[in-house]
Amino acid sequence: MQHKPSLYYIIFLTLFALIFFMPFLGNTHLFDWDEINFAEIAREMVLSKNYMHPQINFQLFTEKPPLFFWLQAISMNIFGINEYASRFPNAMLGFIVLPVLFLIGKRLKNNLFGLLWAMAYACTILPHLYFKSGIIDPWFNFFIFMSLYGLTESYHKKINHQFGFKWILLSGTMAGLAILTKGPAAILILGLTGCFVLLSNRFKSFLSVRQILTFSLLTVATAGLWLGIDYLQNGSQFIKEFTIRQWELFTTKDAGHGGFFLYHFVVLFFGCFPISAFFIQTVIKKEGDNTPAFHHFKRWMKVFFWVVLILFSIVQTKIVHYSSLCYYPISFFAAISLFNLIEKKWILNGVTKFLFVLSAIPFIIAPFLVVYLGKNLSLLKQLVSKDKFATENIQAQIDWTGLEILPGILLIGCIMLSYVYFKKSKISLSIALLFLGSVLFIQSTLYFLINKIESISQRANIEFWQLHSKEDCYKTTYHYKSYTQYFYGEIMPQKNNNYTDENWLLKGKIDKPVYISCRVNTKDEFEKEITDAEFLYNKNGFYFYRRNPLP
Repeated sequence: MQHKPSLYYIIFLTLFALIFFMPFLGNTHLFDWDEINFAEIAREMVLSKNYMHPQINFQLFTEKPPLFFWLQAISMNIFGINEYASRFPNAMLGFIVLPVLFLIGKRLKNNLFGLLWAMAYACTILPHLYFKSGIIDPWFNFFIFMSLYGLTESYHKKINHQFGFKWILLSGTMAGLAILTKGPAAILILGLTGCFVLLSNRFKSFLSVRQILTFSLLTVATAGLWLGIDYLQNGSQFIKEFTIRQWELFTTKDAGHGGFFLYHFVVLFFGCFPISAFFIQTVIKKEGDNTPAFHHFKRWMKVFFWVVLILFSIVQTKIVHYSSLCYYPISFFAAISLFNLIEKKWILNGVTKFLFVLSAIPFIIAPFLVVYLGKNLSLLKQLVSKDKFATENIQAQIDWTGLEILPGILLIGCIMLSYVYFKKSKISLSIALLFLGSVLFIQSTLYFLINKIESISQRANIEFWQLHSKEDCYKTTYHYKSYTQYFYGEIMPQKNNNYTDENWLLKGKIDKPVYISCRVNTKDEFEKEITDAEFLYNKNGFYFYRRNPLP
């Protein structure tokens, strides 16, 4: 298998991306907050033709730089303003990431290892889902990973008394693009990784001063393409507000997104099924590295993993995608384990088998449990009885056909077949079936279950704003944060500058109708505070009102 020309594998990976990442991107509404937030920024870029400065509600948005929104805006100019266009940039990234991982893996070891790394990344639950999402992190992660790869190659060139300009160029440019995607956190992550690699080498060997200076200049030059222009136009406003916001995320549990210290350990263990157990096997086992380049890269990836995991465990705001940078080292180390299993250099030990089964259990059980609870609402109501909003959420009318258990059945079937072929020592086929089961589970879950989950959690709210999207009115929420009213309400710039003042919208002397959404847990408070609001209707935990202007 590994003796075939590399082009065969690149074609295979491209077809994989085409088949599994491109279809059905627009089948489900965007999810609040991040998907809708980012799509709305891109929509406002398209409408206002202001591509230099991200906006929300046509007001300056300083929480993120604009690169990802540019990609979404380009997509919207091609496909229209819709869900498909919002998610298309990440689907396109799949056509880049998979061949790149293959080529890096081939360079480090051989074709087989490159293919295993690419497939391990593509067939893992969370990384696969990210290629079908509309969030920033896949591109941010890719830029940081490529910058890190450039640094590892530069480091190897330094050991061999070479400068390696092309690798420094790659690394610095990619670091600059990462900054333009999500901010200076990219430099923090790369800097910490470099420092701990230096520490692990006992300060003996590292990048040369000339390499570090060149990297820094290229990074600043790339990021400065936008930051410099923004500074000249708006002064230090973006930098100040962005820095304050990042500090808030680091030190506080933003908008309820808190969690315990080991939150990301748990997320990565289960979210990186089916490869997390193989990753752990490699981490705790010593492997004979066959080349200095592979040995050095492996060290950098190990340090990279722990830097990202510990850094975002310290960060007080806990969101799943904060640790998504770890997908690259996890898939790399898992590929080492799988490669050595195929080559008969390793055996699958009892710990790895146990961890694999443990990581699979939630995904096997989930489809059956969801359908059971969906058909037994009385039991589900008892489980969520203390949460008024959840209690009304589950009143959504859903037709459970029974086919929703298919993802679980497909996964069980592929795991069992994988086990059978593993026992027959057909390791390559066993691994292929394992990857197939994971992909079929993801795709069938998206097809059979995700729409139903979305209809429970947010669809009533989206439908309300779509209903009033063409009206000349104001739109807001009461005591909960959402971007739904902006994107699905198709807001436009307003002549009256008070439209951004929530207090004026709720209590002031308005000049056109104001539509308001609140949740059941704040309904009584709202009706007591806003006495002139007309109740329209409620659905699935959302209550909708209208304030009319006085004659």
